[in-house]
Amino acid sequence: MDKNQFAQEVVNHLMEKDLFSKWLGIEVLEIREGYSKIKMTVRKEMINAFGIVHGGITFSLSDSAFAFACNNRNNLSVALDTSINFMKPAHVDDVLIAEAKEMHNGKSTGLYQISVFNQNDHLIALFKGTCFRTGKKLV
Repeated sequence: MDKNQFAQEVVNHLMEKDLFSKWLGIEVLEIREGYSKIKMTVRKEMINAFGIVHGGITFSLSDSAFAFACNNRNNLSVALDTSINFMKPAHVDDVLIAEAKEMHNGKSTGLYQISVFNQNDHLIALFKGTCFRTGKKLV
Protein backbone atom coordinates (compact mmCIF):
# COMPACT_ATOMS: atom_id res chain seq x y z
CA MET A 1 0.00 0.00 0.00
CA ASP A 2 1.47 3.38 -0.99
CA LYS A 3 1.37 6.49 1.23
CA ASN A 4 -1.72 7.97 -0.47
CA GLN A 5 -3.66 4.71 -0.16
CA PHE A 6 -2.74 4.63 3.52
CA ALA A 7 -3.85 8.27 3.89
CA GLN A 8 -7.23 7.24 2.44
CA GLU A 9 -7.46 4.36 4.93
CA VAL A 10 -6.82 6.75 7.83
CA VAL A 11 -9.54 9.13 6.61
CA ASN A 12 -11.96 6.23 6.15
CA HIS A 13 -11.31 5.34 9.80
CA LEU A 14 -11.91 8.95 10.86
CA MET A 15 -15.16 9.19 8.89
CA GLU A 16 -16.52 6.05 10.56
CA LYS A 17 -16.35 7.84 13.92
CA ASP A 18 -17.05 11.42 12.83
CA LEU A 19 -20.76 11.79 13.50
CA PHE A 20 -20.74 15.55 12.92
CA SER A 21 -19.20 15.25 9.44
CA LYS A 22 -21.79 12.58 8.69
CA TRP A 23 -24.57 14.91 9.89
CA LEU A 24 -23.23 17.64 7.60
CA GLY A 25 -23.51 15.16 4.72
CA ILE A 26 -19.83 15.33 3.86
CA GLU A 27 -18.58 13.17 1.03
CA VAL A 28 -14.85 12.56 0.68
CA LEU A 29 -13.78 13.22 -2.90
CA GLU A 30 -10.00 12.88 -2.77
CA ILE A 31 -7.31 12.16 -0.21
CA ARG A 32 -3.57 12.38 -0.65
CA GLU A 33 -0.92 12.69 2.02
CA GLY A 34 -1.36 16.19 3.49
CA TYR A 35 -4.34 16.94 1.22
CA SER A 36 -8.09 16.47 1.24
CA LYS A 37 -11.03 17.45 -0.94
CA ILE A 38 -14.58 17.03 0.37
CA LYS A 39 -18.06 18.26 -0.49
CA MET A 40 -21.50 18.76 1.03
CA THR A 41 -24.88 20.13 -0.04
CA VAL A 42 -26.40 23.01 1.94
CA ARG A 43 -29.71 21.98 3.54
CA LYS A 44 -32.49 24.31 4.72
CA GLU A 45 -31.70 23.70 8.41
CA MET A 46 -28.21 25.14 7.76
CA ILE A 47 -29.60 28.59 6.87
CA ASN A 48 -29.48 31.53 9.30
CA ALA A 49 -32.00 34.35 9.83
CA PHE A 50 -30.53 36.25 6.85
CA GLY A 51 -31.44 33.47 4.42
CA ILE A 52 -27.83 32.38 3.83
CA VAL A 53 -25.78 29.49 5.16
CA HIS A 54 -24.74 29.92 8.78
CA GLY A 55 -21.03 30.76 9.01
CA GLY A 56 -20.55 27.87 11.42
CA ILE A 57 -21.53 25.42 8.67
CA THR A 58 -18.88 26.76 6.28
CA PHE A 59 -16.37 26.78 9.13
CA SER A 60 -17.26 23.19 10.05
CA LEU A 61 -16.89 21.97 6.46
CA SER A 62 -13.48 23.66 6.32
CA ASP A 63 -12.52 22.23 9.70
CA SER A 64 -13.35 18.71 8.52
CA ALA A 65 -11.20 19.15 5.40
CA PHE A 66 -8.43 20.47 7.68
CA ALA A 67 -8.75 17.47 10.00
CA PHE A 68 -8.66 14.96 7.14
CA ALA A 69 -5.57 16.60 5.61
CA CYS A 70 -3.55 17.03 8.81
CA ASN A 71 -4.36 13.60 10.29
CA ASN A 72 -3.98 11.39 7.24
CA ARG A 73 -0.36 10.48 7.98
CA ASN A 74 -1.72 8.60 11.03
CA ASN A 75 -0.34 11.14 13.51
CA LEU A 76 -3.18 12.39 15.73
CA SER A 77 -3.26 16.14 15.13
CA VAL A 78 -5.53 18.69 16.78
CA ALA A 79 -6.33 22.30 15.91
CA LEU A 80 -4.02 24.81 17.53
CA ASP A 81 -5.25 27.92 15.71
CA THR A 82 -7.81 28.52 12.98
CA SER A 83 -9.29 31.48 11.13
CA ILE A 84 -11.75 31.96 8.30
CA ASN A 85 -12.58 34.71 5.85
CA PHE A 86 -16.02 34.65 4.23
CA MET A 87 -16.05 35.90 0.62
CA LYS A 88 -19.57 35.15 -0.64
CA PRO A 89 -22.74 33.71 0.87
CA ALA A 90 -23.95 30.18 0.21
CA HIS A 91 -27.61 29.22 -0.13
CA VAL A 92 -29.89 26.19 0.14
CA ASP A 93 -28.97 23.49 -2.40
CA ASP A 94 -25.51 24.95 -3.05
CA VAL A 95 -22.84 22.27 -3.28
CA LEU A 96 -19.77 23.37 -1.33
CA ILE A 97 -16.36 21.86 -2.03
CA ALA A 98 -13.54 22.32 0.48
CA GLU A 99 -9.98 21.66 -0.62
CA ALA A 100 -7.26 21.48 2.03
CA LYS A 101 -3.64 21.98 1.01
CA GLU A 102 -0.66 21.52 3.26
CA MET A 103 1.58 24.58 3.44
CA HIS A 104 3.97 23.23 6.10
CA ASN A 105 4.51 19.76 7.56
CA GLY A 106 6.62 20.01 10.68
CA LYS A 107 7.42 17.49 13.39
CA SER A 108 5.07 19.07 15.93
CA THR A 109 2.93 21.45 13.83
CA GLY A 110 1.39 21.73 10.40
CA LEU A 111 -0.12 24.63 8.47
CA TYR A 112 -3.04 24.20 6.05
CA GLN A 113 -5.05 26.42 3.75
CA ILE A 114 -8.58 25.40 2.91
CA SER A 115 -10.48 26.97 0.02
CA VAL A 116 -14.26 26.55 -0.15
CA PHE A 117 -15.97 26.89 -3.54
CA ASN A 118 -19.58 26.48 -4.61
CA GLN A 119 -20.84 24.50 -7.61
CA ASN A 120 -20.23 27.55 -9.84
CA ASP A 121 -16.56 27.65 -8.79
CA HIS A 122 -17.10 30.87 -6.80
CA LEU A 123 -14.81 31.26 -3.81
CA ILE A 124 -17.02 31.18 -0.70
CA ALA A 125 -14.40 31.17 2.07
CA LEU A 126 -10.72 30.83 2.90
CA PHE A 127 -9.76 28.97 6.08
CA LYS A 128 -6.30 28.71 7.60
CA GLY A 129 -5.48 26.12 10.23
CA THR A 130 -2.44 25.27 12.31
CA CYS A 131 -2.41 21.85 13.93
CA PHE A 132 -0.41 20.32 16.75
CA ARG A 133 0.86 16.79 16.17
CA THR A 134 0.55 14.60 19.27
CA GLY A 135 2.62 11.67 18.02
CA LYS A 136 -0.22 9.23 18.76
CA LYS A 137 -1.44 6.83 16.08
CA LEU A 138 -5.05 6.87 14.84
CA VAL A 139 -5.14 3.37 13.35
